[in-house]
Amino acid sequence: MNFEFLVLGTGSATPVVNRHPSAFLLSIENESFLIDCGEGTQYRLLEHKVKSSRIRHIFISHLHGDHYFGLIGLLSSWNLNQRKESLTIFAPRGLAEILTIQFKHSDTKLNFKITFVETETEKIDSILETNLVTVETIPLHHRIPCCGFLFRSKASKRKILAEKLPDNFPIPYIKMLKDGLDVSDELSGEVYLNHEYTTVGSVSKSFAYCSDTAYNELKIKQLQNIDAIYHEATFTESELKRAEQTNHSTAKQAASIANQINANQLVIGHYSSRYKNLDEHLSEAKSVFENTFLAEEGKVYKI
Repeated sequence: MNFEFLVLGTGSATPVVNRHPSAFLLSIENESFLIDCGEGTQYRLLEHKVKSSRIRHIFISHLHGDHYFGLIGLLSSWNLNQRKESLTIFAPRGLAEILTIQFKHSDTKLNFKITFVETETEKIDSILETNLVTVETIPLHHRIPCCGFLFRSKASKRKILAEKLPDNFPIPYIKMLKDGLDVSDELSGEVYLNHEYTTVGSVSKSFAYCSDTAYNELKIKQLQNIDAIYHEATFTESELKRAEQTNHSTAKQAASIANQINANQLVIGHYSSRYKNLDEHLSEAKSVFENTFLAEEGKVYKI
């Protein structure tokens, strides 16, 4: 199963040249999920030739501008381009009101339907289930209501080796093989052993997005043994006091979370503008959790 995320923005609140505000695109098979939408996200999507029709769900972690100021521009451009596909936006209370006012005073009539789902930021809440994935909120500790998102792809049934089956093989028998059963054809007397006519389907994969948050261990139980986690690392340990004052995390703290949940890989981002070089972020994190990567804009991370 194709399961990967594209980094569109790694910066925090203060603008820095060549470092854009938070935005990520998670792709699972042919579905794409936009996670946060900082200023200029629509340009990042154009640069990477992302098809807007594949984005039917947008997840906004909280209402600090560096995580959603790009949304009105993106939606307006989609509208100008005659988008028809409906869209669901998951966000804390207030975003629907903000966007509605902006559309009202710009006299914008949308060509597509937007459904707003208010997220629960203080407890775990299941917010989406499709044929491919389930999504639930991750309660985070920040200055305003904020949550992360845990994505789990669904394991698929066994895959049919169609070239091995006879022509016009009955559909009910195909379903039995997909379910892992052997098939006995009463008419022909043939027996079709499951392991000879199928291969293993895709396994479930998991990805956690932990946006702005102070260090806290409340999410450890929820995120045990996930495949990958993105965790903010706004500061290094030399600025620990600043991190505590602003409800952010250090690179070492992000690595500590990854280590405690037994994640396979950690990607850190949301860097403060004070850092021009990120070597210290990486070395700090790797001292606690070896399989750590810096979020690099334009890079795709496979899960």
